[in-house]
Amino acid sequence: MKKLSLWIASAAIGIGLSQAAVAQWTPTKPIKMVVPYAPGGAADLTARLMAEQLGLALGQTVIVENRAGGGGIIGADVLAKAVPDGYTISFGSDPPFTINPHLQKVPYDPLKSFAHVSLVANLPLVLVVNPQKMPVKNVAELVALAKANPGKFTIASSGNGSSGHLAAELFKHEAGISLVHVPYKGQAPANTDMISGHVDVTFSSIGAAAQHFTSGRLIPLAVSTKDRFSGLPNVPALAETIPGFDIGVWLGLTYPVGTPQAAIDRINQESDKILKTPAVIQRFEKLGYVPVGGKPEVLTKRVETDYRTFGDLIRTNNIKGE
Repeated sequence: MKKLSLWIASAAIGIGLSQAAVAQWTPTKPIKMVVPYAPGGAADLTARLMAEQLGLALGQTVIVENRAGGGGIIGADVLAKAVPDGYTISFGSDPPFTINPHLQKVPYDPLKSFAHVSLVANLPLVLVVNPQKMPVKNVAELVALAKANPGKFTIASSGNGSSGHLAAELFKHEAGISLVHVPYKGQAPANTDMISGHVDVTFSSIGAAAQHFTSGRLIPLAVSTKDRFSGLPNVPALAETIPGFDIGVWLGLTYPVGTPQAAIDRINQESDKILKTPAVIQRFEKLGYVPVGGKPEVLTKRVETDYRTFGDLIRTNNIKGE
């Protein structure tokens, strides 16, 4: 019995030391945060906010390195090839992990080259119309109008294979309507042509369209995620009209595979604290983001699910990359 008691005590001490080691991981030099976007955009600003807050929490500078291009592929490749020592992390979104690999060959394995750390935020898209061009007040009226005029109306996106394009294809399929897809090089020019009346409908990021809601030049019919967005409380979720509809973009922190678990857990813990800070929540909401957080497995599962879902959607609709 004494031996058993000693074994249990030793095991308990070992577990305690292991947990302490995880909690005590502290970087001893600056951390590089790879951001696969050009400086100045909403995602870049969010990355810099997270870098600043993580730096304060860790007692080390987190340096943002913008590596834009290839729809996020360049930044993801930089991360995949980085030394997995905890000192190179990425702040990015879903396309290089869940969309682009189905459209072109990528220089990494989207499911095996990375160790995901934290699902930082969800980004609902918003279904938008020009009230001067489309005389509809809700999704049901839009669907009815499109069904009565198959192939007459257009739906813009920020580009072939973009999240907005996939949302458009899913919407057409689930609603049983025919809309002509018009790809642009970015959401800003798509929204400009929406205002001019050159295209009829689009799925826009909230941040890119919010100013036009205020002016009344565009109106939001619904958000693309299963729940309403707190920043637009009077705008319904598409799922309220089309049950089960749920598509959006996410932002997350990711390490290269092989990074020590202690580093992953420490960054995850600090990120969770940051995402519960009222000032950060308010800042995210203004940008059209919903803070999430949670264990690393939350983002890992999201990547795996989206990879399958988007792959099926791309193949079914014969979507090609640009």
